[in-house]
Amino acid sequence: MRLRRSLSVAAAVAVATPVVLLTAAPAFAAGTPAAQTQNQPTYAELEKAAADAAKEYEDAVAAEKEGRKTVDATMAALDSETHPLKAAAITAKKTAKDAADAEAAAEKAVTDARAAVEAAGTDAEKAEAQQALEAAETDLAEAVEARQEADAAAEAAQTALDDARVAAVRAYGKLQTALEKALEAKEAAEEALGTAKECVRENGLTARAVGLPSKVVAGTTVDFTLRVTNGSERTLDVDPLAFVHVEGEDSGAKSTLKVKWSDGSGWKALGGNRPEHIAPVDTMKPGEHSDVKLRMKVASGAGAADAFALFAADASSAYKPCVRGPMNRYDFELLPADSDPGPVDEADPGKPDKDDDKRPATGTGTGTSPQGGTPEQTTQTVRTSATGTGGTLAQTGTSPALAPLGIASAVAVALGAGTVVAVRRRRAADNA
Repeated sequence: MRLRRSLSVAAAVAVATPVVLLTAAPAFAAGTPAAQTQNQPTYAELEKAAADAAKEYEDAVAAEKEGRKTVDATMAALDSETHPLKAAAITAKKTAKDAADAEAAAEKAVTDARAAVEAAGTDAEKAEAQQALEAAETDLAEAVEARQEADAAAEAAQTALDDARVAAVRAYGKLQTALEKALEAKEAAEEALGTAKECVRENGLTARAVGLPSKVVAGTTVDFTLRVTNGSERTLDVDPLAFVHVEGEDSGAKSTLKVKWSDGSGWKALGGNRPEHIAPVDTMKPGEHSDVKLRMKVASGAGAADAFALFAADASSAYKPCVRGPMNRYDFELLPADSDPGPVDEADPGKPDKDDDKRPATGTGTGTSPQGGTPEQTTQTVRTSATGTGGTLAQTGTSPALAPLGIASAVAVALGAGTVVAVRRRRAADNA
């Protein structure tokens, strides 16, 4: 199913954060009020947000890689004695050591001068020794001040070197943090998109046969109608699903049934080997229905047999690319040519068998129906707007003639369902 929705870049901003993305859990299940999902991101917005998050993560990975190279190079440079900061730190440290040595020498000179004062015998000797002590104490005070200044200069030089290292590590740390956040955002966006891709059941999306008889005589042609109704609360793009088959007939054998459907300008053959989408309708509003004309011809040489028809509707909305309506099974009898069927009622709808409800692929959905099924490639046919389908579209009582809008491109997404298992006994009338 192709999701026909245009989206501006600005619209995707609403789902660009993990918090909002994680609120995109499926809210389009059967019976969910539209008001509960009015702020829900559209599927196109989730796709764009996931793509943006993936790109941001790729950019963050590249930035972190370059950042690691930068921090390694910076650290190596700062450890080199030729780097100005490293050289300044080395010089300042040596100056501080020389100042400390000078202070130690000055302290020793003061100690020696005091000892000389105490050892002086005459007044003249004491006066001379006292003068030398005072000079030594002055030198010591100057040495202490020089050592303090040298220590401060060495500390400042080392701090500048350490700050440069810390700055480099912090810059790289920011890149690591950005990478972690980008990964979280990417995973959240992927989770939200994956949740949105999951198929949901919409019981209000119905497909019923009108005018399909319960008995058909060989050699005759029967016209009937497939009516698809959007009984949900959302506007949908709808692909009616049809399959008509004779019980026990091999899929590769030439069928005794030939079924065609009308696109409004001509008749197109129904394959007959597996369920397939026909007469797609764009923009079917809540409450609208689409009538698809079908024509079934039974080969004149056909013998008595049981046959059945399966009808359903697959759809997508702006929020869910995979919406599944319930499938109806219609059992009917094939009678030999010239048989008198007597009074013939319409075939009654019944529930499909467990092997019946397998759907072909529909666009970006997972291809798995709520009842199960396996992928298989399918081809889209003529898709029309809400003003027409491969039959008639009833809109508030009107039934305008239909005109095809053109052939849609083939959807080569092998995400559908496998061939319906046709061999089974015709159910008893009380279980129909």
